[in-house]
Amino acid sequence: MGSSIIKRLALAVPLVVLVSIVTFALLHLAPGGPAGIVSGNPKTTGEDMARIRENYGLDRPLPVQYVMWFRQVFLRLDFGRSYVTGRPVTAMIAERVPATLELMGAALILAVAAGGLLAVLSAIRGGDRTDGLFTVVTTAGISVPVFWLGLIAIYLFSIRLGLLPAGGRAAGDGVSLIDRLRHIILPASVLSIAWLATWSRYLRSGLIDSLSGKFIRTARAKGLTERTVVLKHAMRGAVLPAVTVLAMQIPALFTGAVITETVFAWPGMGRLFYEGLQRQDYTRVLGIVVIASILIILMNTAGDLINMILDPRTRPAEEATNGRGGEVR
Repeated sequence: MGSSIIKRLALAVPLVVLVSIVTFALLHLAPGGPAGIVSGNPKTTGEDMARIRENYGLDRPLPVQYVMWFRQVFLRLDFGRSYVTGRPVTAMIAERVPATLELMGAALILAVAAGGLLAVLSAIRGGDRTDGLFTVVTTAGISVPVFWLGLIAIYLFSIRLGLLPAGGRAAGDGVSLIDRLRHIILPASVLSIAWLATWSRYLRSGLIDSLSGKFIRTARAKGLTERTVVLKHAMRGAVLPAVTVLAMQIPALFTGAVITETVFAWPGMGRLFYEGLQRQDYTRVLGIVVIASILIILMNTAGDLINMILDPRTRPAEEATNGRGGEVR
């Protein structure tokens, strides 16, 4: 298993490099950039623009610029300085990571808890109101855009009812835990809905298949309670595809967080990325893209690892041999 994971990680390296090449080329070929930040100043002369481009190395060919950036990022682990603020990009990202992890963690807990409960109830009570509610919730979660859902949540719970804050992470410095919770409820709920809709469908489908198996009839014939049959026996076979999808979809929370953090003014990496795109801050955007790419690859590898641990049939053939003549068990 260890050699298989190492091979997967080794194959992921060219993918990260390819993503960085494409992103670097698209950003630098777009109009504007660091020189464009001051181009609106009427006092800026052509000599000033040329000097700015020279200071940032933008007067060199694009492949040379990429090689310089690649050495700086992948060999020295330095994402450079922001073209807009002048601060180190690494420090800017480090400041926003806790807020993003807080939001993603809360959304993950909500999605797993609510999605698991809905999936189990829907699989057990197929055809009744619970199953209908599950269909409505999951269909809406997949179909409704995140930004629209966020705006509706703000209008309903903040403006109309005045129950929850419309945005931000806290009311100020040194606030209480209750205030933190009030600020995170809306963005975490909105972020979790689309993810809940996809993940719970896999779990419900797996449960329905498991509940129709012969081993379930045997367990019921032994006099086991329905709760034990579902949670101990049926869930064991149903959770495998759901957990795999769960691990692989964790990076998708970051994509949704870009929109959610922008709508709710949440000071995380998603909002930092959006602001970087708005202000054409190349170094900031590239740093976040590289980190997100690595996160996606690691989570996909983790999903494969979890799959191999839970289901030995998915392991490489050489790891399933019994050591006697190379026969597969």
